[in-house]
Amino acid sequence: MGNESGLDAVDREILFHLRQDGRLSNVELAKRVGLTPPPCLRRVKRLEESGVIAGYRAVIDPAAVGRELEVLIDVEIYAQDRRTVEEFETTVASYEEVVEFRRMYGRPDYFLRVAVADHAAYEAFMMGRLSGLPAVLRLESHLTMKTIKVDG
Repeated sequence: MGNESGLDAVDREILFHLRQDGRLSNVELAKRVGLTPPPCLRRVKRLEESGVIAGYRAVIDPAAVGRELEVLIDVEIYAQDRRTVEEFETTVASYEEVVEFRRMYGRPDYFLRVAVADHAAYEAFMMGRLSGLPAVLRLESHLTMKTIKVDG
């Protein structure tokens, strides 16, 4: 069941509702998808055990934790040897400001989503941490004007 082809309409409906509110009680979820609670719970457990549901999270308001400024960064590195790539990835992944980190096919080599308090904090992060890494060849920042949709 590791891919969507093994999911039926009820599984997809369960996933839809849990994506909207991961804290739904089993009774409420069952009601929304048209099942009684026991088979609904069995389906949810099956989806969890098979890895379709990989976990549950709290969605944090960035403003409430002093992280209102979100910046998307394209990163190109100069080297492609395994050691340099692994060191770069380990270092960047450890930065608290980095909330999403992806290795890409083609250009850029990496995509980062960074959340900080303000422009001064972003400049400190860029100048003090990211741009100083030995593997970094080029950085391109994209400031978010408006977030339209974020899905898990």
